[in-house]
Amino acid sequence: MNYLAHGIRFLDRPYFMAGTAVPDWLSVVDRRVRMRTKRLESLLEQWPEGSPEQEVALGILQHLSDDDWFHTTLGFSEVTGRMTRLFREHLDGERYANSFLGHIVTELLIDAELSERHPARLEGYYDAMRSIHPLVVQTVVNTAGRETTDQLARFIPLFVEERFLADYRDSAKLWRRLNQVMKRVKLELLPESIIEVLDAGRVLVAGELDALLPANRFMWP
Repeated sequence: MNYLAHGIRFLDRPYFMAGTAVPDWLSVVDRRVRMRTKRLESLLEQWPEGSPEQEVALGILQHLSDDDWFHTTLGFSEVTGRMTRLFREHLDGERYANSFLGHIVTELLIDAELSERHPARLEGYYDAMRSIHPLVVQTVVNTAGRETTDQLARFIPLFVEERFLADYRDSAKLWRRLNQVMKRVKLELLPESIIEVLDAGRVLVAGELDALLPANRFMWP
């Protein structure tokens, strides 16, 4: 699951919602810093109930729980497998990390489909994110992590300003965003022809969204 899939249910709890983004933010700004469930759970009582700090910590725990569930589901396995085959058929041999692409693109296209179906919630996501104080989030992360970071509070306003989640709805823009990821993780950049794979993947994810995010697990008011 990516940013919007993690956070879309919690727009009325901005700090909780921000917490659901923390592990993905850290993968961008400081990969040394990891969030661990047991450590976070042991810290919850040190913050007042309902405080911004506790809400951030609970949101991080929600993200970790969501990923533990999502990555073991049949829907995720089947769709990422089909996405991986699409990439393997289109790209040249083993130069590209096809399994990685199948995984990450499935998650990005889920966000794209959610924002297509619920555009007001994408706007609400960014509105809620603007209302938080980034230093609160960074303080929780530095309390919970074995390593600390001074990069997160700087990054959050840039994340809001950039609004790259909206780009996922357009395959050409998604291709460019995807190459930013590939560059960051030091993998081969993708050719522009990959856009047709993204278009095919978009149709696949739209048709399987209910299997990927079943109502008994993924629902909101």
